[in-house]
Amino acid sequence: MHIPSIVTAIPVTDSVTVIPSFLPVAGFGVLPINATLISGAEPVLVDAGIRAVQNEFMATLASCVTLSELRWIWITHADPDHTGNIKALLDVAPNATIITTFVGMGKLNLAGFPVERVRLVNPGETFVAGGRSLQTITPPTFDAPETTAIFDPLEQILFSSDCCGALLPDIYQRANDIPDAILRDGIIGWTRVDAPWLDFVDGTQFEASLDQFRALSARHVLSSHLPPAENITDRLLDAVSAARLAPAFSGPDHATFEAIMAKAGA
Repeated sequence: MHIPSIVTAIPVTDSVTVIPSFLPVAGFGVLPINATLISGAEPVLVDAGIRAVQNEFMATLASCVTLSELRWIWITHADPDHTGNIKALLDVAPNATIITTFVGMGKLNLAGFPVERVRLVNPGETFVAGGRSLQTITPPTFDAPETTAIFDPLEQILFSSDCCGALLPDIYQRANDIPDAILRDGIIGWTRVDAPWLDFVDGTQFEASLDQFRALSARHVLSSHLPPAENITDRLLDAVSAARLAPAFSGPDHATFEAIMAKAGA
């Protein structure tokens, strides 16, 4: 696999469905890139996927919800792998509003998205969508200052954004199917890429931020970059904790990169 791909939607609960895609990372395996639909009176899409698979993404999402009825598009942060299909979604969902923070709105504005279709929700606030209360929190690891994680206490689901993501050697449908060592190494590897600032973090403070996640007692962890995980929250957070003391990520130099691409046939 040398190009991004999308696979069948994965049901998590009766009202929550993951729309998964996978991005090949030459020399490192694949990176899951997920969007998640929360069905209900006011459907919420958490993140908007990558544009490279837009046709497949829109078709898969349309099999789960009537696109014109989509009410909220919650962007956990404004990186391209989270915003790729916003324009297409806004075109087919005239009543949809983007949820982000002030910084996120600024980034989206720079990318040409209409700020009049943005609702600001900050970490620490609770947002109610169709009677469902969604609590917001700053995750322990992130690569953008506007990043917001979301907790749904009704179904004990934690939408953790980039936190708990993993670089994986192959495609998996569910995190519970990933062997322990592969899952742990994948999370540590991704976390070192996504949060290079961990070298400068006080260990006690970092553990305190992880404890905020632990205290939620989430049954499901839905990271933007990990297949759906159920009842393994402690394993995920233990791997994130271990990443702080792992070696810093250093990407290949150009000659090594060319060799990797040649081996991949690219």
